[in-house]
Amino acid sequence: ELSQASQQTIEQLLAPYAGSSFFAADMSTLRSELEQLPWISRSEVRRVWPDQVRVTLEEQLPIARWGDAALLNNNGTAFTPRDQDNYQYLPLLQGPQRVQQRVMQQYQMLSQMLRPLGYSITRLELRERGSWFVTTAQGVELLLGRDHLVEKVQRFVAIYNEVLKDKAANIASVDLRYPNGLAVAWREPLVPAAVTAATVN
Repeated sequence: ELSQASQQTIEQLLAPYAGSSFFAADMSTLRSELEQLPWISRSEVRRVWPDQVRVTLEEQLPIARWGDAALLNNNGTAFTPRDQDNYQYLPLLQGPQRVQQRVMQQYQMLSQMLRPLGYSITRLELRERGSWFVTTAQGVELLLGRDHLVEKVQRFVAIYNEVLKDKAANIASVDLRYPNGLAVAWREPLVPAAVTAATVN
């Protein structure tokens, strides 16, 4: 059963092989052609005596968007289906093309660390100079810098639970690029504080 790949496209690709003799059909070429389809991540093709070929297909599992033109599967491999409009809800990951798997790994690790705080990542970016930036669904930006990401996020989690939890709605961004601390930028209060007028007699 296929949820994304086109049954018709696959049948058209298989049709020329159906007319081949049992031993003459090139199974490796067929497997390669199937795996070039955008929604197929892996295929298994084998002969079944006396006159059948069994084809098993594994579809891509989109986990995130990669830039403007591709999706990433759970292994961090990019693929480019024609219609991506239905996947705008997925988190957006960005970075140099050569580091797709690294960005996916960091996304999975950071998501796991931030989930207990109620934060989910909507955007993770690795910039050319190596700095990491996170945006959460709650509108909080985390500036992580270049290295020691795990230690920095662990520090944030600890300080959040001790000091920031009650003020979470007012956090705009957190700069974690300091060696031993962090800096919090606060949102403007949604409701101005009430001013009490004093009467002097």
